[in-house]
Amino acid sequence: MFALGLMGSPRKKGNTAYLLSTVMEALAQKGARTQSIYVPGKDIKPCIGCTHCEKHGYCVQKDDDMVGEMFGLLRQADIIVAATPIYFYNATAQLKLLIDRTQTLWSRKYKLGLDDPRESSRTGLMLAVGATRGKNLFEGMNLTAKYFFDAVRADFVGALGYRRIEDPGDMARYEGLNADVDAEVAKLDALFARKKVLFLSREGAFRGPMAAAFAMRLASDRLEVKSAGITASATMDSLVPPLMAEKGLDMAFQAPRPLESVLAEIHPDVIVAVDGAVPVPNVAGAEIYHWDMPPATEKTLEAGRAIRNDVEARVHDLTDKI
Repeated sequence: MFALGLMGSPRKKGNTAYLLSTVMEALAQKGARTQSIYVPGKDIKPCIGCTHCEKHGYCVQKDDDMVGEMFGLLRQADIIVAATPIYFYNATAQLKLLIDRTQTLWSRKYKLGLDDPRESSRTGLMLAVGATRGKNLFEGMNLTAKYFFDAVRADFVGALGYRRIEDPGDMARYEGLNADVDAEVAKLDALFARKKVLFLSREGAFRGPMAAAFAMRLASDRLEVKSAGITASATMDSLVPPLMAEKGLDMAFQAPRPLESVLAEIHPDVIVAVDGAVPVPNVAGAEIYHWDMPPATEKTLEAGRAIRNDVEARVHDLTDKI
């Protein structure tokens, strides 16, 4: 389970940072791998409203941290936690830059009709602090959060908003904070309880990611799915995105992961070796499946379709069994 924190406050050690770290620590105690991003420190250019992403699925701006890092992290995340102080009833400008640029992900879903494989299980949580006590203090932020989480294909499961938080240490002194956080994190218990499945291949760039995507589409309510390579390739095989787009699945902004990285994150209950000769690690209690699939000798869309369809059928059988 990967939880991504988005810290939107310019103050690195202020009340927003304390609130976010409290939530991320609670998720880590549940077993999640966590990473928090200091958004004001990232080079994120503003959306220019050019509609390029609506036609082509990619942002026309390609030389900033949104393209270089953040789209990939948002796609990898199982849980997204956004945190901000309230500035004029909404997020900080720095966090809003990131939110606006997720128009690219919105476009891939609603203009190009592509489903993020992880979308049926990804969740989002909004955290906010404000100096005043007005009853409408968080309405603007929560409305923005609703559409932000929709764009990144996350179920908006909850929001924590705290009024009259202004002086240093106010959040740390807030009575009941830990109980609030525990109640929000408890909403995710079903995610943490899912059986963990790893699709393993030699480079993790072709059959494994396709198998994982099909499995997530079919059974992400009960399976936490990862793919990995023994010696992971730096990039996904170029045939994978168009092949999976034909099935309505979006493989953009994803990269193969090395086995060591994935095993540091999960203890698989099931390991599926999608390449016949791939060595399978010794993981205590894991159920092992070997798929005796012929090597992919031709790198064409036509040959790739036959492999993809074979993988899809095998995943259907596998998810029925487990």
